Parts: sequence; C-alpha cells; structure tokens
Amino acid sequence: MFRFFPAILLIQIITAVLIFTLIKGELNHQLLIILAIFWVIISMLASFWFSSIANQIHKDALVKTLDEHAREREKIRVNAERQKVKAIKKSHQEILKETRRANRKANIKVGSILAISAAVGGAMLFTQFITAGLLVLGTAGGGLAGYLTRMRQEKKLVSINSDEKPQLIDKSDQ
Repeated sequence: MFRFFPAILLIQIITAVLIFTLIKGELNHQLLIILAIFWVIISMLASFWFSSIANQIHKDALVKTLDEHAREREKIRVNAERQKVKAIKKSHQEILKETRRANRKANIKVGSILAISAAVGGAMLFTQFITAGLLVLGTAGGGLAGYLTRMRQEKKLVSINSDEKPQLIDKSDQ
C-alpha cells in the first residue's frame, strides 16, 4: 500500500499545480492544450509506474507462495521418509522376533531329538551293543556340533545398526 503513496502524492501535486496555473493564467486555448497534453503525459507515466509496482507486488507474492509450497512439500517428503524408515525398522523387528521364535521351537525339537538319540546310544552301550551305541552317540554328537556351528553363523549374518536402515546380510555374499 505504501508503495503507491509517492506516485499518488506526485500526481496530486502536479494536478494541483496545473489547476493553479490554469486559474492564474489567462484562459488561452494554447495554454489549455499545453496543460492538457502535459497532464496526459504525466497520467500515462503514472499509470506505467503503478503498473510496474503492481507487477512487482504480484511477482513478490508469487515467489513467496512458491517458497511456502516448496517448504511444505519438503516437510511432506521428510515426514514420508521418516515414516518409511519407521515402517522398515518395525518390520525388521517383527522379522527378527519371528525368526527367534522359530529358532527357539527348532532348538527345542533338535535338542529333544539329540537327547533321545544320546539316551538310545547310552542304552545300547549298557545292553552290550557297543558298536551300535558308539555310532548313535557319535552321530548325535556330530549333529549337535553341526547345529551349534550353524546357529553361530546365523547370528553373525544379522546386522543391526541403529544409525542406518536395518539390513539383512545375504548368505550368498560370503
């Protein structure tokens, strides 16, 4: 609003001077034509001045609106990325939870099978089936060793880094 004030003030001053000149001067046709032409020129210049001020105000408002929209769009992108990372972490946690649950069930089953085979091997040793008993005990021990080795390798494969996105390292990479 204050951008237009100097132009309006200048137009009013020039109009007042023209009217004062018209009143004080003789009512001559030549003077009237000169004053009218001068007033039209001043009015044209003022209209161009107003137009340029209005265009600048429009451009400033447009730039401001575009900046606000860009900031809002960036906020939306950042929030979407945060939600995406949260969802990935949550799904990774659920996968780890399910994997641990499945491993526990498998450990119970394998442990019971190995305990039963060790008991059968021990029973065979007591009942004078020494060769068969030793074979069953050796097989149970080898199965236990292999199972423990595989469990240790699987624990090394899962990498959890709190700063980055959760990742599962593929077995085929090693």
